[in-house]
Amino acid sequence: MKRIFDILCSAAGLLALGPLLAAIAIIIKREDRGPVFYRGLRVGLHGKMFRIFKFRTMIVNAEKIGPASTANEDPRITRIGKILRKYKLDELPQLFNVLLGQMSFVGPRPEVKQFTDMYTEEEKTILTIRPGITDWASIWNSDEGSILAGAKDPDRTYMEIIRPTKLKLQLKYAREVSFVSDLKIICLTLLAIIKPADPVILKIRQELAKIN
Repeated sequence: MKRIFDILCSAAGLLALGPLLAAIAIIIKREDRGPVFYRGLRVGLHGKMFRIFKFRTMIVNAEKIGPASTANEDPRITRIGKILRKYKLDELPQLFNVLLGQMSFVGPRPEVKQFTDMYTEEEKTILTIRPGITDWASIWNSDEGSILAGAKDPDRTYMEIIRPTKLKLQLKYAREVSFVSDLKIICLTLLAIIKPADPVILKIRQELAKIN
């Protein structure tokens, strides 16, 4: 049922959002003539590598001149990139990854190999689940860039402050995965994007932060 849901909804989403995706692509191309998409390598289901689709929000070859983790004030972020990141519009092309079966709507956010190589035996359970566009960790921390803001070493800050809770929440998802919980996560993700300060979202974030 989960895979059928992914195929039908990703196809419908791509058709419905086609004009918006095309408009964003044109704006990105006009800004600096660089590639429209960022196709970074990520670790997927059972450790298989794949290239993620995201609208490019940073200068060309940004990954070669800076850390993997990105703060909101990172000078590599383009003007249009700041807007796309704020409203999560840069994530929309991942509907292609969902349609191709590399990702799901809901599942642990795919990581770079640098971080999955550090997984403990327990944490490797995360790789038995198809990675997703959103999960409990995405709701708990919907604005990673703001936490990394001002950090001298964004990767170290990510490792020390964000990653521990993120892994706990990804393991929680792996233990409790169900179609019903997926629908709940999708609804809460949309609410978190539209109304990030909503009392319901704030309460859930507090509860998720306490997960062991």
